[in-house]
Amino acid sequence: MEEIRRKISESPSMRWGILILVGFILSANYYFYDAFSTLKDQLMSEFGYSNTHYGLFVSFYSIPNTFLLMAVIGGVILDRLGIRRTGFLFIFFMAFGAMLTAYGASDYFREGGFAHGLFSSILPNYSPELKMMLVGRFFYGLGAETSIVVISKILVKWFKGKDLALAFGLKVGFGRLGTFAALQLSPRISDGGAHLSTAIWFAAVLVLAGLLAFMVYMLLDIKYDKEVQETKAQESKEGFKLSDIGNILINPAFIYIALICVTFYSAVFPFLAFAPDLFLNKFGLSNIESGEITSLLPLGTLIFTPLFGFLIDRYGKAATAMVFGASLLVLIHINFAFTDFAPHIPMILLGISFSLVPAAMWPTMVRLVDEKQIGTAYGLMYSIQNLGLFAFPILSGIILDYTNPGSPEILNYTPTMLMFAGLGALGLLFSILLKVEDKRKGFGVDLALNKKP
Repeated sequence: MEEIRRKISESPSMRWGILILVGFILSANYYFYDAFSTLKDQLMSEFGYSNTHYGLFVSFYSIPNTFLLMAVIGGVILDRLGIRRTGFLFIFFMAFGAMLTAYGASDYFREGGFAHGLFSSILPNYSPELKMMLVGRFFYGLGAETSIVVISKILVKWFKGKDLALAFGLKVGFGRLGTFAALQLSPRISDGGAHLSTAIWFAAVLVLAGLLAFMVYMLLDIKYDKEVQETKAQESKEGFKLSDIGNILINPAFIYIALICVTFYSAVFPFLAFAPDLFLNKFGLSNIESGEITSLLPLGTLIFTPLFGFLIDRYGKAATAMVFGASLLVLIHINFAFTDFAPHIPMILLGISFSLVPAAMWPTMVRLVDEKQIGTAYGLMYSIQNLGLFAFPILSGIILDYTNPGSPEILNYTPTMLMFAGLGALGLLFSILLKVEDKRKGFGVDLALNKKP
């Protein structure tokens, strides 16, 4: 059996090929999520969005994972039913939601297409386009978060003990590649709003291509499982138990990491959704220029996350990396709040911050939970993360509308940036507490991942 396992799971070309395949799925996911940030002003003029409406649109992604706990349920399903069935189901939801969102922005729908009359008759304070796009965003979020959990478990399956942090770093890099491409391409395809619907359809078709890519992975995964003689009966026997959730939640290291996750990501992803608009208002840049500067963040993570993952595999110090990453995040948001320094270097530094924390945080989970519980653990993490991803885009839009009454020509973003700085400060506090707790109880968070604890 070990001979067979070496031929498959220990084949470098097979492992890295799998990483590239699932990395494309992740890139398509992130492209669609971030494609709208450079289109904010066009959505507002074309569909009558306010800042609050735009914040609601961004936040709707997180409703199924925040209030329906779908990331947790998806993680449990993953541990019970396995990678293939769970992954196909939720990536299908992701693609279906992306297509619905694009349909809501299409000329066909706006000219009275299917369901336009229904959406015109309910909640008249919201445009039919916004309502259909919210439904699409809901289904997209329903699938997207669990799809990331699935990809995380795929990497644990293929890379545990073999450059796992590097693999997670490259996984993060693929996600940031999608963000970078969205910030670069989306405003160019839209061309100032002349082809807004085309830009959104392009993003949706990429997600659909991600579903096809996962079907290719399923064929490879079947071959893997057959050759190492892993049966469904064995997986089910060793799968999830309800008590697993309780065991995970009483681990203080997991709690600290989950709190770091929700505060840190709430200070980055909602910021990214508003960053092009910030640069447009504060520095007078065009949509394309604002998108290019915002794309420096994912460009930085493309370079630094795999590097930091490589170092954590070999030298450890994951908790220390989280402390440094959160500290840098606070300084950058304070800079955007109070100074007029050109945004280029701060965005690169934010990319370094956004490399340090994920490269350290996600692979560390293998130190804290059994592999049979990894889907549930990641599901809990993503569900907690989505509390912030739901609340803070809406809160950002409300703060902008409240602090900029009367639709001023130039928006003041200082209160919004102070909110993000405060979230970063909380992430820094939880990172310090994690490091102290790890040193006191020896969870192994700061150990090299390529070495046994």
